[in-house]
Amino acid sequence: PASVTQRHPARVPARLPGPHALPGVPGARRRRPQHPRLGAGRRGAASLEKLARRAGQPRHFHAVLPPELWIHLAVVACGSRLEETLVMLKSAVLFSHRKMQFHIFTEDALKPEFDKQLRQWPDSYMKKFEHRIYPITFPVGNSQEWKKLFKPCAAQRLFLPVILKDVDSLLYVDTDVLFLRPVDDIWKLLRQFNSTQLAAMAPEHEIPKIGWYSRFARHPFYGSAGVNSGVMLMNLTRIRNTQFKNSMIPTGLAWEDMLYPLYQKYKNAITWGDQDLLNIIFYFNPECLHVFPCQWNYRPDHCMYGSNCKEAEREGVSVLHGNRGVYHDDKQPTFRALYEAIRDFPFQDNLFQSMYYPLQLKFLETVHTLCGRIPQVFLKQIEKTMRRAYERHVIIHVGPNYMH
Repeated sequence: PASVTQRHPARVPARLPGPHALPGVPGARRRRPQHPRLGAGRRGAASLEKLARRAGQPRHFHAVLPPELWIHLAVVACGSRLEETLVMLKSAVLFSHRKMQFHIFTEDALKPEFDKQLRQWPDSYMKKFEHRIYPITFPVGNSQEWKKLFKPCAAQRLFLPVILKDVDSLLYVDTDVLFLRPVDDIWKLLRQFNSTQLAAMAPEHEIPKIGWYSRFARHPFYGSAGVNSGVMLMNLTRIRNTQFKNSMIPTGLAWEDMLYPLYQKYKNAITWGDQDLLNIIFYFNPECLHVFPCQWNYRPDHCMYGSNCKEAEREGVSVLHGNRGVYHDDKQPTFRALYEAIRDFPFQDNLFQSMYYPLQLKFLETVHTLCGRIPQVFLKQIEKTMRRAYERHVIIHVGPNYMH
């Protein structure tokens, strides 16, 4: 739950080997133990792990974390989105530390293949997640109308608070999303919610005057440029317990009671389906939304007209969102290169040798594009994430006693 203070296990300080010890892997400096923060005496996830682990046993953090502290990740996949969804889920398990629960909403025809593919992953990665597959259902209003909204199944995300009644907090992502750092990091943003905030999204555009909503929208939208719903962090408990202001009646409406009347009122004015409805909701309830930086939902619009995501320039892309099919055409080869690198990476191979270095070479072929001219924006977080994964492997699995 979002209200629980979390702490990752402290790394064991050790002297890491230089490049001569493991070919192809950059050396790393010795890390100092983290200083305890205020309130560290509370029993968080690290304390639970310590109690569950016997002396001398390796740390398998995701194996001992109780279910109420797992990360919940939801995705909706229909039509030809099977491969794309599996690559997204693969990016989540490659780097993340905490155990995850995948909630996969899909058509009946795709259920067996999802289950088959996920069960073929190596045991070391399967230990990091559990998955549940749900049918596409629209519990409120006319299901045929919802199915035709924007894209097939896209409106399903609106009903997650209604369907997942036992889930406290949830990260929803589109199928065309890739995690370039641990999912744990975006999950931590739940702690930044104030007492009224119940969802978090990134702006649709960084420059309002050239954004779509500010120029073309025929309906209310959040802020000066609207928000993009491809990456959406939610406190479902708060959503279920909130009465939302709206333009239909003078009193508030519960989430599930509001959706269909809202759609009926604005259906002839919306273009982007469920995303437009979310913008309308948060236009009337701005105090309920937390806006996170563009690095957590980085799209081609952030670089194809020139770099305009300052947070990504400083810290690197954290979550890549390849909307408009850019993973599967030649319009944005930088996005496609990242997608193919994660898709083709063999689970048990060395991350630096089999993913990072080939990716650098592929990026050299993309410098003729505006996005390809800023490779450091795409590589910064993924390099940091790989280095951390390497350190965890050496210190935790090899052990400090073997390091000289």
